[in-house]
Amino acid sequence: MNSATDTVLEQSVLGSRRLSNLLVAAAVSIGGIGFLLASASSRLGRDLLPVGHAADLIWVPQGLVMGLYGIAAVLLATYLWLVIVLDVGSGINRFDRASGEALIRRRGFRQTIEVAIPLRDIQAVKVEVRDGLSPRRRLSLRVQGRRDLPLTRVGEPMPLAEVELAGANLARFLGVPLEGL
Repeated sequence: MNSATDTVLEQSVLGSRRLSNLLVAAAVSIGGIGFLLASASSRLGRDLLPVGHAADLIWVPQGLVMGLYGIAAVLLATYLWLVIVLDVGSGINRFDRASGEALIRRRGFRQTIEVAIPLRDIQAVKVEVRDGLSPRRRLSLRVQGRRDLPLTRVGEPMPLAEVELAGANLARFLGVPLEGL
């Protein structure tokens, strides 16, 4: 979502609250609970799962290993749900011509990360497009004396037309060249 006036351009950045992350966290949670129930079924000799016959598993080593897998999955699921609840990675890109400053803000685990850049230090808006096994489509700022500063969300690649349009609009607003196309 973008909002713009003559002097301010503000872009919101999607964080970890995406459908794909919710589905992965749910699948890992269900799998972890399933492994723990299979392990408990093996130890107690009673089927605690509605499918299969986990009580027939030998406790050592099968039931024990299933329990370890279950613990690992539950810990991973806890981490994934925490990242989703905190919405890590969400934030804003705010470009203010009146104050002459760009503010990039992202939510982290324990704190908010803010980077303020004078607009005069921005040399260009860079569009990175890489297709293949691990595709990348992102916008970044080329800043004098610093590494390129990414502006778009991490994870799912944005459609190419959307990246190009956002880059062109930002470059036009800032009055800098658009690189990478």
